[in-house]
Amino acid sequence: MGNIRKILISQQAPVNMAPYSAITEKFGVDIEFCPFFSIEPLTSREFRAQRINILDYTAVVFSSRHAINAFFRLCEELRVKVPETMKYFCTTEAVAMYLQKHIVYRKRKIFFGDGTPASVVAQIGTKHQGEKFLITTSDSSSPTAITALFDEKKLEYTTGVFVKAVSADLKEKDLASYDAIVFYNQSDVKSLYENFPEFTQGSIRFISYGKAIVKAMESAGLEISIKAPAPETPSVAKAVETFLQQHS
Repeated sequence: MGNIRKILISQQAPVNMAPYSAITEKFGVDIEFCPFFSIEPLTSREFRAQRINILDYTAVVFSSRHAINAFFRLCEELRVKVPETMKYFCTTEAVAMYLQKHIVYRKRKIFFGDGTPASVVAQIGTKHQGEKFLITTSDSSSPTAITALFDEKKLEYTTGVFVKAVSADLKEKDLASYDAIVFYNQSDVKSLYENFPEFTQGSIRFISYGKAIVKAMESAGLEISIKAPAPETPSVAKAVETFLQQHS
């Protein structure tokens, strides 16, 4: 159907493949999943270069499981004994629950929001505004959304990079064989050009998912056919389906 035969999605295959199986059946296309990068913890040497002393802080802000793993791994490597009094503020309940892998959940002071930076700041409220916060970040994402709110509330904080995006080795992939590629993260763009410095878009169509990626793709001169999420394309599967409907 149409001129679209192969689609590459730059992530791990989801647990629930049903939406993609339905698309494959309906449109007769092949959909492949292949992460363009992985998230890895900083080495202790890389972390030390930031001159951050973890024990200077009384509260830590986490937005991902990767950051939690990296934090406790670095504490171990640097022989930092995290005090019982440390408070933890997480963006979601799922991230907060993951702390159980490293600490006894009930004995610690753990708070979580609903996924938005504002909900984390709401958890801090006036009760915890005297804490010294360490906001854990990635080298590939901007913490501005949360730091702007911390500045507004006059909270004392430092941001520290704990995880980094490492490009996957994609040199064996024949990108020209794909009719469309879905990107999520600016690290996808970085990986694309690290693997294929001479890459030209040609007839390949791109679908973007997320606001942050759009700027990175446009800066690289990549033309985007569909920008999701949008009211009519709330998920990647829906964006792919809409794209196929337009090109069938």
